[in-house]
Amino acid sequence: MSQPTSIAEWLTSVGMPEYATRFAENDIDVSVLGHLTDRDLKELGVSLGHRRKLLATIAELPAASGARPMATAPAARDDAQRRHLSIMFCDLVGSTALSTRLDVEDLRAVVAAYHQCCAETIEREGGFIAKYMGDGVLAYFGYPQASEHDAERAVRAGLALVEAVPSLETPAEAPLEVRVGIATGLVVVGDLLGTGAAQEQAVVGETPNLAARLQALAEPGAVVIASGTRDLTGGLFEYRDLGTVALKGFDRDMRAWQVLGGDAAESRFEALRAASTPLVGRDDETSLLLSRWEQAKAGEGRVVLLSGEAGVGKSRMTQVLLERSAQEPHARLRYFCSPHHQDSALHPLIAQLNHAAGIRRTDTDGERLAKLEDVIAEATDRIAETAPLLADLLGIPIGDRYPPLDLTPGARKAKTLEAPLTLVEGLAARRPVLMIFEDAHWSDPTTRALLDILVDRLAALRVLLVVTFRPEFGPAWRDRAHVDLLGLGRLAPDQCVAIISHLTGGRVLPGEIAGQILDRTDGVPLFVEELTKTVLESGLGQEGRQRLYRDRPDWADGDSGDAARLSARPSRSDAGDARSCPTGRSARPAILLRAGRRRRGTAAGGAGALAGATRKRRTDLPARRAARRRIHFQARAGAGRRLRHDPARQAPAVAWAHRGGA
Repeated sequence: MSQPTSIAEWLTSVGMPEYATRFAENDIDVSVLGHLTDRDLKELGVSLGHRRKLLATIAELPAASGARPMATAPAARDDAQRRHLSIMFCDLVGSTALSTRLDVEDLRAVVAAYHQCCAETIEREGGFIAKYMGDGVLAYFGYPQASEHDAERAVRAGLALVEAVPSLETPAEAPLEVRVGIATGLVVVGDLLGTGAAQEQAVVGETPNLAARLQALAEPGAVVIASGTRDLTGGLFEYRDLGTVALKGFDRDMRAWQVLGGDAAESRFEALRAASTPLVGRDDETSLLLSRWEQAKAGEGRVVLLSGEAGVGKSRMTQVLLERSAQEPHARLRYFCSPHHQDSALHPLIAQLNHAAGIRRTDTDGERLAKLEDVIAEATDRIAETAPLLADLLGIPIGDRYPPLDLTPGARKAKTLEAPLTLVEGLAARRPVLMIFEDAHWSDPTTRALLDILVDRLAALRVLLVVTFRPEFGPAWRDRAHVDLLGLGRLAPDQCVAIISHLTGGRVLPGEIAGQILDRTDGVPLFVEELTKTVLESGLGQEGRQRLYRDRPDWADGDSGDAARLSARPSRSDAGDARSCPTGRSARPAILLRAGRRRRGTAAGGAGALAGATRKRRTDLPARRAARRRIHFQARAGAGRRLRHDPARQAPAVAWAHRGGA
C-alpha cells in the first residue's frame, strides 16, 4: 500500500470514511497511524471488525507512516556475545487438557491467538521473541539492543501477559491462563543453532534455566522473578517474597518473588534509590525554589522549569523541596512521565489518580469508583460533574450512579482536560498546592496540552508547579512572566570530592582511584555516587586495582551488555582512554576505572548550564546504576551469585492531597 497523505484519504481508501471526523477530533494524523493499538481504536468507537481491518491495513503501510519498528533478530552471524539479559519464559496453562477436548483446527486457533498476544505484548515492551515452543514462549530483554530498563520491561511484559491472555476470545470457550518466570544474569547469546526455519539465536548460561524453573513454580496467572531481576527493579513493583526455593537442576536454593502489580512507588527516583547523599552545590537553586514556594503560598502562582541532563540532580532537587515543605499544611500532587508510556494519553494523570486513590488490581468496579469519589471530594463539591469524566479516563464503569457521557469526541476531550484542573483549583482554594511534574521530555501530546492550560491558569492560584525535563525538551511556557527557567549544571571537582567523602565515611581513597572517579564522572553527581559505590563494594579502594584485576577478572571484563545501549565491548588494549573507546563515555564502570590519564573537571553551574547540558554523550548514563549492580553480582560469584537486596515490601498508597504537618 502506498503512503497516504491524509487520514481522510486513507480511511476513504479502506472503505471507512465515516471515521474521519473521529480521527481528526482526536488529533490523529498519518504520523501516528503506526502507533495505534486495538484499545485506541476501541476508544474511538471503531467496531471490532473494523478494528481488525484497520490494524491489518496499518501493518502494511510503509515505515514512513510512523509504524514503530519491531524488535527483530540481527543478521545471521556466528559470533556469540557475552551479554547481560533478562529472560522470560511464558507457558500456557492447561494446554494438554485443551488438546484432548478441542478439534485440532480449534486448538490451532487457540495457540495462534495466544502466540499473537505474546508477540504484541513482548515487542511493545522492547523484548525479542527468541522461540515458540508449542505452548511456551521464550523472550529476551536486552538483546539485540540493550537498555537500562530491560529488567523492568520484562516484568511489565509479564504482568501485561497475565492480564491480556485471559481476555482473548478463542474457541476454547473459557478464559486462558499463563504463568511467567523471569530471571536476569549473564549469558552467551548469538550461537546459531539449527538450519533454515529452525535456526535460532541460542543463549547459554544459568539464566534461561532459572527462568524456566521459576515459570514452573508460578501459579496460573502469576509472574515469578529471581533475585537478579528483583534487585534491578527495586521498588517499581509490589512483591510477595516466596523465600528460598529448591529448583530442579540447581545445587543451591534460589530466592524468588511473585510480582503482584506495578507502580508500587510513587516516584521512579525513590523506587530505584534506597538512600541519597546530602545535596551538594545547589544552594542557589534551592533558595530559588523555596522563594517561589513562599510566593505561591501567598497567592502568587509560580512555575519553575528545572532543566538538566540525566543524573545531574533534577529529582534530587524536587525531593529537597518536598522535605523542606513537609511540616507545612499543603496539598501535594506528583506526576511522573514514563519512557514506557509516551504514546499513552494522560498516563501521568491516570497513574497519579490511581495511586492517590489507592486503587488496586483486585478491587471491584464499585470499590474503584468509591475510592475515586473520595479523592475528588477532598478537592471539590462538583463530584457529579467530575467523577464520570475521571472514571471514564481510568476505565471505571459508572453503572447507573451517573448519567452516561453523551459527548462528541471533541467535547469529551475538552471536558476531560478540564476535570483535573477543577481538582487543582478546588485544592488551591483550601490550601497551598505543591505540584511536581517529572520527566516532561517523556510526556505524551495530550499531557502537554493539559500542561499548556495549567501553566496559564495557575498564575492566580496558590500553586507552585515544578516541571523537570532534559535539555532536548522545549517547553512552550518559558517566556511567561510567572515562569522561571532553572538550569542545573555539573558539579565542580571539590563538590564531587564532598560526595565521595560522604560515601566513604571520610576515608581517603587512593589518589589514583579518586582522580579517575572525578575524571570519568565529569561532574555528574549521580555518576559520582554510583561509581564510588562500585569502588567500595568491590574492595578496590582498600585492596588496590592490581589485586582486583588478578582475582576478579569477570568484574573487570564485565559483558557486552553491561551498560545500556552498548553494542560492542572494547578490548583491554582499547580501554586505556574512554574517550578513544568506541563506546565513549557510556562505558561500564569497570572500564572507566581502568581508563588512562586523569583530566581535571570544570564546573558548569547556574542557568548557563543549559548550553553545556546539550552535550549528548552522557544522556544514557543512568544505566550505570544497573551496571553497578550487575558488576557487584559478578564480583560475588563465589558467594552463590546472590544480589544484595532489601526485604520485599508493599508500598502504601500516598494521598494526592497530602497535608504536610497535619
